[in-house]
Amino acid sequence: MQTAALRAFCHWPQSNSTAMIRQCLKCRALTLQQSSRAYGVIPPPRDSEEKEMVHRMLRVDHAGEYGANRIYAGQMAVLGRSKTGPFIQEMWDQEKKHLEKFNEILAENRVRPTALLPFWNIAGFALGASSALLGKEGAMACTVAVEESITEHYNSQIRTLMEKDPERYTELLQVIKEFRDDEMEHHDTGLAHDAENVPGYWLLKNAIQLGCKAAIYVSQRI
Repeated sequence: MQTAALRAFCHWPQSNSTAMIRQCLKCRALTLQQSSRAYGVIPPPRDSEEKEMVHRMLRVDHAGEYGANRIYAGQMAVLGRSKTGPFIQEMWDQEKKHLEKFNEILAENRVRPTALLPFWNIAGFALGASSALLGKEGAMACTVAVEESITEHYNSQIRTLMEKDPERYTELLQVIKEFRDDEMEHHDTGLAHDAENVPGYWLLKNAIQLGCKAAIYVSQRI
């Protein structure tokens, strides 16, 4: 019986063997594609309206994290060697991770970043550096204003996605909530390090937040 089985195996048509191998490879490739899609942050859009909504969200989130990175870069250029430097660097490192994640999501979903990135590059650095020239309190006041604006923006996005379909956007909601919590932590760090002691705190804060709202509006659309 063993001999017959061995003889049958040896005389199995080569074409059949090749076809089976090819079929297995196709199945494996399909499985990998499905696995990759299953772990994607953004589900495939169901229509043009959903696609536009998600692309706007991602575009402005990416712009916000890009701008935050440039603000912390400006602050570090002025205060990097001071006692304030280490915790500014710590917040900046978190923002770098946020930006890296949104860079990845934009690339995966072929989302165009805002055309205003060159402007946010300069404006963000200038805001960070100029606030730091007011001292530690000025830099922290800037941090409080910006991070409060970003937190409110992320909360608005969370509400929108929860109203739309929380199960469909589970992964995106997880990312936004995690980043929102980081921004709240940065906000609280700023308050803990005397942000409110800078002269004209409320005027400075309101002016910065007005600029943040304008940046959010235009970055969604351009």
